[in-house]
Amino acid sequence: MTTAHAANPSWLARAENWLDDRGKGAWIATMILGFIFFWPIGLALLAYMIWSKRMFNGSCRSARKAHHRHIRTAMKSSGNSAFDAYKSETLRRLEEEQDAFEAFLQRLREAKDKSEFDAFMDDRARAAKSTNGDSGPVEATEPA
Repeated sequence: MTTAHAANPSWLARAENWLDDRGKGAWIATMILGFIFFWPIGLALLAYMIWSKRMFNGSCRSARKAHHRHIRTAMKSSGNSAFDAYKSETLRRLEEEQDAFEAFLQRLREAKDKSEFDAFMDDRARAAKSTNGDSGPVEATEPA
């Protein structure tokens, strides 16, 4: 009985699969239509989207399937050892380039952060100097 149930899913499962194949936009459009026609349906769809993490994961099942398909294709052997060696060397080189690029971006972010912090400190010192300069010299007094 379970194989028949899996082969012929309910209309709810078919609707879920249909929306997943079309992406997050289809889910959001369905939720909005639910709010327009009968607000509890829209609210139920919103709750389901949050509970199933469809609202925040950035992709639905179709994107996950495509990602897994790309990984399987990249790892699959062509049957030609020379081509497989070339492919693995190219992938290794691309991974090294990606690591170098990510390190470069990290250095850029750190340089930008340092520049912003230095500008903040300069502004702060300038403001403190102008405040002290306007009120005259600041003298230290000793307690009697």
